[in-house]
Amino acid sequence: MFNLILFGPPGSGKGTQSEKLIEKFGLIHLSTGDLLRKEIANQTQLGLEAKSFMDKGQLVPDEVVIGMIGSALDANPAAKGFLFDGFPRTTAQAEALDTLLTGKGSEISLVLALEVGEEELVARLLNRGKTSSRSDDRDENVIRQRLEEYRKKTAIVADHYAKFNKVSKVKGEGSIDEIFGSLAAEIDKKRA
Repeated sequence: MFNLILFGPPGSGKGTQSEKLIEKFGLIHLSTGDLLRKEIANQTQLGLEAKSFMDKGQLVPDEVVIGMIGSALDANPAAKGFLFDGFPRTTAQAEALDTLLTGKGSEISLVLALEVGEEELVARLLNRGKTSSRSDDRDENVIRQRLEEYRKKTAIVADHYAKFNKVSKVKGEGSIDEIFGSLAAEIDKKRA
């Protein structure tokens, strides 16, 4: 099983590239946001637990999210692999994910880290804000705060996986197809 984390700051192109990677490599897309919405809609025990935290304006605890990921893995026993999107966001989440996968005889195979300069990210997000309904893409100060938050909290997840020689940094600037070609080449190297 080939498990992939696509990593990068807001505006780095993760959503666009995820779709292409899923199609080419036959991976199952695991978005924690989608999992939360599905579990809540299905009124599962984990979904109801998550909703109780969300209703109070609290973050859903890692163990609940990990439980949902475990359920999704169990529901797809014939999967070629998974592409993790939006998770892990902290080192504690990465360690919990590693433990979960080890318990299922699997592991994270590769972390692809999209690297894009800050000014390019700001420009992309402001441009996306013109057509999306996301208010956080319309204010440059908010965008810069999000990028700083990413650097402080989430970028260190790549450091966790770098200890295991699982991180490949890919330039996230250029055409969509050029970036995709670079990502696919890194996957092919790791799978060889």
